[in-house]
Amino acid sequence: AENTLNYIQREGHLLIDDPDIPDIPVDFRGRHVLVVVRGVDYKKDLQLLRRSGYLKEQRPLLVGVDGGADAIMDLGLTPDVIIGDMDSVSERALRCGAALVVHGYTDGRAPGADLLDQLGVPYAVFASAGTSEDIAMLLAFERGAALIVAVGTHSSMVDFLDKGRPGMASTFLVRIKVGDR
Repeated sequence: AENTLNYIQREGHLLIDDPDIPDIPVDFRGRHVLVVVRGVDYKKDLQLLRRSGYLKEQRPLLVGVDGGADAIMDLGLTPDVIIGDMDSVSERALRCGAALVVHGYTDGRAPGADLLDQLGVPYAVFASAGTSEDIAMLLAFERGAALIVAVGTHSSMVDFLDKGRPGMASTFLVRIKVGDR
């Protein structure tokens, strides 16, 4: 809780300011967006979305957060966007044609960019103090998504307060901001 309060004091602008989101060639306006993170129950949730007909009927934009891109591809689908520090995503996914967004630090460093430079694939950098799943949700929200559906993401009080992860405070703030979607 203390971590979250400190983060709010430092990064509270996330709630009210428009973040500097990179321009990518994907139109989110009015669309459902499925954000996939390889977290708790992500495989079960993806199968449920498939069996329910949601994926076929809504045809959401597919956003893979790092290895979440591979989870999307394991379903036989292709991610529209891959976001993260690129440390747990396969080269196959990175070359699938998705728009690539490297999670950069606020000091300008973007370690995942080195790999993408080596592969020779185009990318944009999104600098944020938050987590990669946070910037995936902010990107969808700020670009006008009608609904954000997330699987494998952090969502419980245990996730936000008990994990001892500094990045969880930003996740709490982002969820407040995008909560109506």
